[in-house]
Formats: sequence, structure tokens, C-alpha cells
Amino acid sequence: MENPNRARIEDDMLLTMFDPFDASKDATQDTIDERLAFLDAVHASSIGLECGKPPSSKILGAVFHMLRTEKSLQLIVASYKLLVDLEKHFPRAYLSGKDDSLSSSNSPPKLVVAEEAWSPLIIGLDNAAGVGGASDKQSGGPLDPSSFHLLIEELAKTLADSNIKATSMKYLQSLLLFQYLVIVLEGDFLPRNATMNWSLQRESLLNMLLGSRKMNYKSLMKYCMEVICLLCQLLENDLSKNVEVEKSSESDTGDIALSLALLEVLKNTRASIEKLLVMIMALDNSKKKADIEGNTSRSDGPRTPLVDIILDELAYCKDNIPLFLKAFSEPKWKLEIVVQYLWKYITKPSARTRRSNGVNEDTTFDGALKCFSNNTGTKSIIKKIGADVVQLLLAHGFQELNNCGFQAQLSILSERNTNDNIGGDRNEGASALVDLCEAFISAFDSLISTDGDLEILSIGKEALFTAATVISIKS
Repeated sequence: MENPNRARIEDDMLLTMFDPFDASKDATQDTIDERLAFLDAVHASSIGLECGKPPSSKILGAVFHMLRTEKSLQLIVASYKLLVDLEKHFPRAYLSGKDDSLSSSNSPPKLVVAEEAWSPLIIGLDNAAGVGGASDKQSGGPLDPSSFHLLIEELAKTLADSNIKATSMKYLQSLLLFQYLVIVLEGDFLPRNATMNWSLQRESLLNMLLGSRKMNYKSLMKYCMEVICLLCQLLENDLSKNVEVEKSSESDTGDIALSLALLEVLKNTRASIEKLLVMIMALDNSKKKADIEGNTSRSDGPRTPLVDIILDELAYCKDNIPLFLKAFSEPKWKLEIVVQYLWKYITKPSARTRRSNGVNEDTTFDGALKCFSNNTGTKSIIKKIGADVVQLLLAHGFQELNNCGFQAQLSILSERNTNDNIGGDRNEGASALVDLCEAFISAFDSLISTDGDLEILSIGKEALFTAATVISIKS
């Protein structure tokens, strides 16, 4: 058993290397060297040892303080990397006995949670005094839900500026801070989600964060949508023109290094915001399933599914549709968004016939393609959302089906068939795939014949070529 006094002494020895200073003043090179030595010592005493243990909350708090308040690029990046390495080396939640359960037992793997693990997020203290956006921001302490909301809001506002000053250390810190928080949320959520147990998913940091009364959930999701679209727009354009490098006669080399670091961090932030959105949609899906099975309670509270918010935001600002579809790359959820957006504007039958009663409407991507089989249906959809948006949705939807692979395509096509007839027969599956490709090409033919001025985009040409190739191979 570890001696608590010895652990306390070791912590005190490490902390003597870390002396908080006035963040408004620039640190000297000696101070920077001392802090780098502190980070190296923390790494060596935990990750570097064969039987190393996670640092104490005081040590982790000191490293987090450096990430949030330092002005040295070297220290900001070093503290971020150390926090990420510690998060991966000492997971706060993981599944135990996974291999054993697969080989010898039918019992599912058990979730192991480090209950006392330090967290950069303070959640569940809505009524606690002294926990607020302003105070924790000044101290460099853990963030509460309102501070998390403010962080993403500030990122959106900064990205909306015409120029981003690459020498703004504060902006770089905010980007890295957001990336680290997503890693923490992911490390806690994914093992819980893998259990398919709502009682464990309910207690995830992500679910508690989104359900906090100190944060406006819908507003947060709108800012997330704004961030991912703005990042896509920025990264698609000439970065050298959008990121302003302020050169200084004193430190040209430092400015160039910061500029290069910022560009790389922007790319990683786009991936992080997508991870956050995917986790929230997975959480929504788990909650929906638990609700159907009667495993939810009034304490869970209502929350608008993220897919619905995304659809509303894209409908409100159609200019963001190409940006979002380009930035968001997760095949399953991207296809879901495309399909639901199409069916949002596809004209539904005004009345049911006796023959159609009791028959489920085919609200799949395949079913959406069939709505373009005649000019009347095509005209109706084009009138509502425009021909360019339609071809973008169709091309991205088909592309995601293709990215899922052949077997996944057959699975998606057969979801509406309870007997799984399509997936069970290779010939029927190949035939269904050819039918899908032919329906896709037919939809584009209908678009072109309906709108004579339509110019096929590059992604549309690629999708049409893929469909034609599949038909030639499978026929």
C-alpha cells in the first residue's frame, strides 16, 4: 500500500519546480526552462516508469494551469502534449475482461471508472458557489459548463473575423484547450457507450455537461455548427491569405513558428469538433433506445436530438450545406443527415390508398432516389431547396454509401427488409446495388432535364463515374 505521506512529499518536490507567476507578464527564459523541466519530471515520474501512477490532482492542475495561462508557445504545446499523453496512459474509464469475455464467457466486459480521477471539467455543481466562467478563467482552474459554452462561442466569433492573427497566443491556447477537453470527453464516453447500458451512459461527462442548467444546449450546438463550417471555409481557402502573420523585428522566427503551429491546430480542431458532434449523436441514439425500452426516467430530461438541430441550421442557412458536408466526414451520421434532409422536403402522399395502408414509407436514401424518377417530383424538390443543393446531397449521400464498403451498402439497403433477404443472397445483393446505382444516375438525369442550366459539380461527376463503374462490374 502506498504511503500517503511519501506521495505528498513527492508532489511537493515536483511543485517546487512550478511557481505560478503573474500571467500578464512575459516569462524569462530561465522561467521557461524551469517549467519545461517540471513537465519533464511529471512525465518521467508517471509515464516514464514501468509501474508509474497518475499524477496527483495538484500536479495535473498545475499542468492545466500552464496550458491555459502561459504565453510561451513551447510551454503551451508541451503542457498540452503531456495532458494528452497522461489521458491516454491513465484512462479515466475502460472496459476490463474484454478478451476473456470473447473467448470463454458470455458475460459482457465490465466498465472500470477511475472515480477519483482529476478532471478539467467541473460538472454537477450548478449551485456551487465560486464556480463560474470568470473565476476559473482567471485562475486557470477547471472549467464548468458555462465556461465550456463560452470557449466554443469565442472560437466561433474569432473564426468569423476576416483575418486571424497567427501571433495570438490566446487563440492557440483556446484551440488546444478545446481539443484536450474533447479527448477527455471521448475517453470517458466511448467505453460507457460500448456497454449499451443507459445507466452507465447517463453518468458520462458528456451527458452531464449537455444536461447542465448552466449551459444553453441548443445555443452550444449552433456555435459548434458555426465553428465546423467556418473552419472548413478557412482551410479550403489560401491559408497564407487568411492567417495574418504579424512580423516583429525582435522575433520573426517565433512568429513563423506560431503561424505554422496555428495552421496545424486549426486542422486538428476541425477533427475535434466532428468527434464531439458524433459523440452527441451517438448519445442521442442511446437515449432514444433506452427510452423505447423504458430505461429512462424523468431525471434524464428532454433534449432535442442533435440531428434535428443540424437539419434546422442547414435549412436556415443553405450556404453552409456545402461547407458542412465537406467538413463532416463520419459516413454513418453524414448519410443519416443527408437522408433526413432530403425527406424533409420530399412531397409526401396527400392520401393513403387501401393498398398503401400498413406499408411503411421507404425513407432511405434508395427511397429518396426513387422520388426523382419523374420531373414532377424533381421540380417540387428543386423549387424548395435548389438544384445545386439537391445534387450536393445526392452526391455526398452516394459517396458515403460507397465509403461504407460493399457489405455495408447491402446492409443499409436491406435495413427496411425484416427478413434480410437482400443481405442473405449475394446475387440479390449485387442486383440491389446495381439498382441503386441506376437510380442514382436516373436522379441526376432528371435533375439535368428539369434544370437545363445545372452545372454538375466535381463531386457529382465523381459519384456518377463510381455508379457507372459499379454497374459495369456487377451487371
